[in-house]
Amino acid sequence: MPLLPGQTAPWFTAWTPSNPAFAFDTVAGRYVLMLFLPQEAEPRVAALRALAAHQHLFDEVRACAFVVFRDPEMSVGLRDIRGLRWMRDPHGAITKGYVGEPHWLLLDPTLRVMASAAIDAPMDILSRLAALPPPGDHAGVPLHAPVLTLPNIFEPALCEALIALHAADGGAFTGVMRDDGDRTVAVMDPLKSRRDIWIQDPELQAAIRERLERRLYPMMVRALGYQPTRIERFLVSCYDAKDGGVFHPHRDNTTQGTAHRRFACSINLNSGFEGGDLRFAEYGPATYRPPVGGAVVFSCTLMHEATPVTAGRRYAFLPFLYDEAGQAVLDAYRARIAATDQRQPEGAEA
Repeated sequence: MPLLPGQTAPWFTAWTPSNPAFAFDTVAGRYVLMLFLPQEAEPRVAALRALAAHQHLFDEVRACAFVVFRDPEMSVGLRDIRGLRWMRDPHGAITKGYVGEPHWLLLDPTLRVMASAAIDAPMDILSRLAALPPPGDHAGVPLHAPVLTLPNIFEPALCEALIALHAADGGAFTGVMRDDGDRTVAVMDPLKSRRDIWIQDPELQAAIRERLERRLYPMMVRALGYQPTRIERFLVSCYDAKDGGVFHPHRDNTTQGTAHRRFACSINLNSGFEGGDLRFAEYGPATYRPPVGGAVVFSCTLMHEATPVTAGRRYAFLPFLYDEAGQAVLDAYRARIAATDQRQPEGAEA
């Protein structure tokens, strides 16, 4: 069955000239045009010429384009340019998920289908794309990201104590999570610039847990219909303008070792900084900032970013919340890793 308007486009990871494991879900927040090339030379050339003639439409901010090709020989000499990426699909797995035949497909900023066209009818799609409003207005009505903002989760004294704890340590730059074969590992990536510390004191952890259980969880049940039972990481972070503090668009549960996460929570500990707000580009350009001691809670599946801190420092407490079903997912992942480690021959690297 073809993908119809309103359907969510399948996510995938694919080779591109600039990234051997490009995650398609990270392109949300703009219009996306997909061109599934045919194997035959004549219609393939015609489609590429039509795309090239409208390259001005693809600025990476308002819109971007992806050319999905099957012929491995096409990989030679290709390079990604601003607004246009090439995706190799040698076995046809990506194309199969998108109907399995050459065509044009237009997606909205949430990666849902807007329109499709036959491979020999490019103007049906390109003219429609040219006439679209800015991505944030694509729905025709104002959008609000599905997030929960709550004041008064941490009192001022606790905020100040957590900031002092971070300041005394200084924190360390931390990476992002990536799958490497059958396991998830942390890797350093310019996607993120942030200094973190982990709270080890059991009494302080207990005090934080009590506040979340009393002040945050009941409102999550009311507004989100979700009851957390577990907390991943007691983490205090600092986004410093001097470090170029930022966390570019990402999702929090797309790897094997993070699939158990259900909700992210961002509790601001201070004010007096510029930038550093949350943005959910799938739902427009608006930014979100809780008050000092307040929280923004959102699904780990939502693409989000912490915008660059341009002045001062932003301190935040950043846990992930999940439940017993999530714990079962995490336990299964850990069991797979343990079984793999046990099968490693003596002296082999895990």
